[in-house]
Amino acid sequence: MSKTPNTSQFKSPTDIARETFRQLAIQRIAPTPEAYRKLYNDIAGVPDVPDVPVEATPPPETAAKISEAEILLANFANNLQLSTGDMSSYGQRFSRAIKTGNWQDYGRGLTQLAERITAPPAAPGNNISLVDDPVPAPAASKNISLVDDGPVEDPRLRILKDLLYRTLTLALTSLLKPTPQLAGESESLGMSVKTAVNEGELNQIAGRLKQLCFQIELQSGDSAEQQELLLRLFDLLLTNIHDLLDNDNWLRGQIEVVQNLIAGPIDHRALQEATRSLKDVIYKQGVLKNSIAESKTSVKNMMTAFIDRLNAMADSTGVYQHKMGTYSQQLSSAKNVAEVNDLIRNILNETKEVQSETLRSRDMIVAAQKEVSEAEARIKELENKLAHMSELVREDQLTGSLNRRGMDDVFEREADRADRRNTPLCVALLDLDNFKKLNDTHGHAAGDEALVHLVRIVKQTLRSIDVVARYGGEEFVIIMPETQLEEAAQAMMRVQRELTKHFFTANDQRLFITFSAGVALRNSREPQEETIKRADKAMYEAKQSGKNRVIKAA
Repeated sequence: MSKTPNTSQFKSPTDIARETFRQLAIQRIAPTPEAYRKLYNDIAGVPDVPDVPVEATPPPETAAKISEAEILLANFANNLQLSTGDMSSYGQRFSRAIKTGNWQDYGRGLTQLAERITAPPAAPGNNISLVDDPVPAPAASKNISLVDDGPVEDPRLRILKDLLYRTLTLALTSLLKPTPQLAGESESLGMSVKTAVNEGELNQIAGRLKQLCFQIELQSGDSAEQQELLLRLFDLLLTNIHDLLDNDNWLRGQIEVVQNLIAGPIDHRALQEATRSLKDVIYKQGVLKNSIAESKTSVKNMMTAFIDRLNAMADSTGVYQHKMGTYSQQLSSAKNVAEVNDLIRNILNETKEVQSETLRSRDMIVAAQKEVSEAEARIKELENKLAHMSELVREDQLTGSLNRRGMDDVFEREADRADRRNTPLCVALLDLDNFKKLNDTHGHAAGDEALVHLVRIVKQTLRSIDVVARYGGEEFVIIMPETQLEEAAQAMMRVQRELTKHFFTANDQRLFITFSAGVALRNSREPQEETIKRADKAMYEAKQSGKNRVIKAA
C-alpha cells in the first residue's frame, strides 16, 4: 500500500509535481515516465489510465508523439537550465537525456538532485564564514521547491563581491588618500560592486577598474619621480650648509647622518633609529648651548663692569689732576709756612684717596680677569661637549659600541694611517653562537643584555686603540691597528677565554655564551668591503667547524 499523502493539501499542478518528485526520491522509485504518471495521478486523486497520445509540436525531422509526463519532464529540465550553478548543469543533463531517450541517465540524475535537495543542512558551527554576513541566513523552508523558483545566487560569488568591495573601499581608498580623486573613484567602484546584480553591471565595473589601475600606475610613477627630485634637492641643500660650516663641527655630524640616510635605500628601521638618536643629541646640545650662552653673557657682564671701573678710575684721576693744579697755584701764592703745611696735608689726603681707589680698581680688574679666564675655560669645555654630542650619532644606542657609520669613519682613518706608515691593520668579524635560541628561550630582553655583556668584555680585554662596532644584529666588527694576523687571532681567543670567566645571567640563570670569529689582515690599499668579506668568510668557516672558534682568513 503506497504512502500517498492526502491530496486535499495540493491545490495546483505545480504542488502535485513537487510532491511527485519528492515521493519518487523517498520511495526510491525509478523516475520513469510510467512511474511518474502513476504516482502523479495517485497524488492528484484521479484514476490511472493508459497514456493518451497528445499531439505536441514535433521537430521537422520527427513526428513522434510525446506523452504528458515527457512534456512535464522536458519543462522541468528547461526551468532548471534557467538557474545558476549546479542546477543549470542538471537541466542540461536532463535535456540531453530526453532528446536521446536515455531515461536511465535521467533517473540517475534526478535521484542525485533529489538527494541533494532533501539532504539535511550542515550544522551552523561547521560553516566557516570568510566575510561578515550583514543579515543572518533565513531558516530552510519545509517545502522543497524543484520548479518555478527564481535563480539562486552562488555564495562564492557573494563572497568574492564582498571581498572586492572591502578591498576597494577600505584598503585601496586608504592608500590613495594623497590623491582624493583616485580615492573617490575607488570608493565609488566598491559601492558599485556591492550593488551589482547582473553581468552587464559587472562588465561596466571591470572597465572602470582597469582605468583606475592605469591611473594609479601613472600616479605612482609621478610620485616616485617627485620623491627622487625632493631627495636630490634636500641633499643639495645639506651639502651647501655642510660646506658653509667652518667651526660648527657639532652640526656637521648631524648633517652627515641625514646625508647617509638619503644616499642609500631608505629603510624604516634606520629612519626610526636615526630620528631617536638625533632627538637625544639635539636635546643634549640644546642644554649645552644654553650653558654656553649663559657663560658668554657672564663674560659680557664682567667686561661691562671692567669698563665702568676704568671710567671711574679715569674720572677720579681727572679730579685728582685738577685738584693738584689748584694746589700748585695755591702753593705759589702762599704767604707763610702755615698755609703751605695745610696745602701739603690736603695734597697727601687726596693722594691717599687716589691710591686707595687705584688699589680697589686693581683688585677688581684682577678678579674680573680671573672670572673671564674661568668663563673662557667653561665655554671651551662646553663647546667640546657640544662637539662630542655630535659624535653620539655614531654610536649604537644599545651596546655603546660604534654603529656602521662610526665604523666606516674609523676604518677609513686607520686604513689611511696604515697605508702612510706601512703598518698592519687587522679586522675581526665575530658572531654570537646560538643567539636565536637564546632569544626564543629567554626573551629578546635577555638577548639585548647578552650583546651589551659581550661588548663590555671586548672593551675590557682589548687595547684602548682597538675599536668595536656593531655590524648588524649579533655581529660585531673589531678594528685592530698595528696588529699582525696571528696577534689579532690570539686577541680574539683571549676575549673568548674572558667570556668563559664572566658568566652572563638571564632570568636568574647563569648562561655560557660564545662566539665564532673570522680575522683578516688588510692588504695594501684594499677596500673595506673586501677586507670584511674575507673576515666574514672565515667566520662562516668557524661556524661550520663547530662554533666557538677563531679562523684566520686567507
